[in-house]
Amino acid sequence: MSIQSITRMILTPLSQVAFRPSVEGREHVPPAGPVILAANHLSFLDSFIIPLMTPRPVAFLAKAEYFTGTGFKGRLVRELMTGLEAIPVQRGGHRAAQESLELALGVLERGGAFGIHPEGSRSRDGRLYRGRTGVAWLALASGAPVVPVAVLGTDRIQPVGATLPRPGRVTIRFGAPLRFAPQPGISVGRARRQATDDIMAAIQALSGQQTADDFNDLSLTP
Repeated sequence: MSIQSITRMILTPLSQVAFRPSVEGREHVPPAGPVILAANHLSFLDSFIIPLMTPRPVAFLAKAEYFTGTGFKGRLVRELMTGLEAIPVQRGGHRAAQESLELALGVLERGGAFGIHPEGSRSRDGRLYRGRTGVAWLALASGAPVVPVAVLGTDRIQPVGATLPRPGRVTIRFGAPLRFAPQPGISVGRARRQATDDIMAAIQALSGQQTADDFNDLSLTP
């Protein structure tokens, strides 16, 4: 049995007790084949909760520092990230961002599920920020459907700056898959922007969050 399977077996029942998750629309996640899960981002906890509540393994990108920590906490985070199939990446700059997308594309080309937060970083005020077009780059390059996901309650369980989560209630909503394809006569940049805006609108319809007209500041949240 793989470490990923063992991790899910251990953490899934624990999360059921600690967070009493309510999961809606699980049937929208294809049981096989490439799929992109595009979710809002309110807490560090999001990238743990979504894979545990999704009916198939989901890979997320995670900053490389999560895999290099020391002491008990560092080892714990590293084991959790490995067990949840997180992919370590270096942050910062266009090259790092492109390399991250290419790693994600590899997951999809192998028929896997990949999770992404189009806002790029956690919202510090609860609003839903504009999506960055990496999610559309993936969708158009892979042809994979995009399942919008809303996670609610994780910002109260583990807000920005909190060391450990506390018990609470979480809701996860999966929306109907969206599909995107290149459109004749429309530039690549415009197609990516439109697809990203459509994805964010679907996430907002699930989450009910107030929207922000600008992008989240990636420098504010680690």
